[in-house]
Amino acid sequence: MTSAQTLRLIWPQWQGAGSENYPLPFNELPSDQARLGYAVGTKVIEATLPPHSGPTETVPVPMNIPDDEGSGGIENREILLEQLQAANALLKRHDPERIFTVGGDCSVSVAPFSWLAGRYGSDLAMVWIDSHPDVGTPESDYPGYHAMAVSALLGKVDAAFTDALPALLDPSKIALAGLHSWTADDFPNIASWGLSSFSPEDLRDTSDILLNWLAGTGASKVAIHFDVDTVDANQVQLGLGFDEGGLLAEQARRVIDDIAAAYDVVGLTVAEFIPRNVMFLQNLLGSAPLTN
Repeated sequence: MTSAQTLRLIWPQWQGAGSENYPLPFNELPSDQARLGYAVGTKVIEATLPPHSGPTETVPVPMNIPDDEGSGGIENREILLEQLQAANALLKRHDPERIFTVGGDCSVSVAPFSWLAGRYGSDLAMVWIDSHPDVGTPESDYPGYHAMAVSALLGKVDAAFTDALPALLDPSKIALAGLHSWTADDFPNIASWGLSSFSPEDLRDTSDILLNWLAGTGASKVAIHFDVDTVDANQVQLGLGFDEGGLLAEQARRVIDDIAAAYDVVGLTVAEFIPRNVMFLQNLLGSAPLTN
C-alpha cells in the first residue's frame, strides 16, 4: 500500500444532524455555533493526523445556517445533495483504491463507501462501528440525514440520494458493531433488511465474533466507519450526546486493529467528533481585540 493509492477526504459536513439535537446536550454554546460542531471537529481531527504524502481533498461545505430546513423528511436536503455530488466529483477525479475520510457527521461515509462498493463489488464488507444503527428513513420521526447513512448505502432513502451513488451495498455484507442506542421506529429495519449487529458486550474482550462474521461474508476488503460516540461517555465524551455503555476507547481501537490485521482495509471514516472545549474557547475568543 502506498500513500498515492489512498485519498484523504476531508469533509466538514454538519448539516446531516437535525437541529433538534443541540438545545439540551450542548446548551453551553449558542445554538447556531453548536450546530457547526462537526465542522470544528473535522478541523481538530485533521490537525492531529500525521502528514499525508498522497492526495488530499476537502469537500466544500457552507457554514451559514440555512433558512430552508429541508423537505421530504430530510433536514437540509438540498445542501446535503449538493455536498454528496461534490464528494462524488472528487472521488471520480482521483479514482482512489483506498479512502480515509475525516468528518463531519456520519453521512460523510456514504459517498466514499459507495465508491468503494462500485470498485470492489461483492469483495467489500462494511463494519459500521457506532452506538446508533443509522438505519432511519425519511419516514422516521427524526429528520437528521446522519441517522440515515446506512439506509442510504442500501438505497432506502430519497431516490435523489440513491441515484447520486455509484453503487449500493448488499445488507449481508454490513455489520453494525458497538450498537446499543436506537429509536423504536428505526430499530426493526435492522432485522427486516438483513443486517447483522453486535453489541458492546459482544466485543469487550475479543473481536472474534465480528471476525467470524467477516469470514462468512467471503469478502477480502473492508470499509470501516468509526463514530467516536461509540466510546463510552463515562470514559470520555467525544460525541454530541452522552452515550453511556459503549466500548472503551482501547476496545474500539482493538476492534479496528484486529480487522486490519486480518483484512485489507480500503476505507476508514472517523466521524461525529464534537470538541467541546475547543468550541468553548472559540466562543470565548470570538470577538476579542485583534483577533479579526
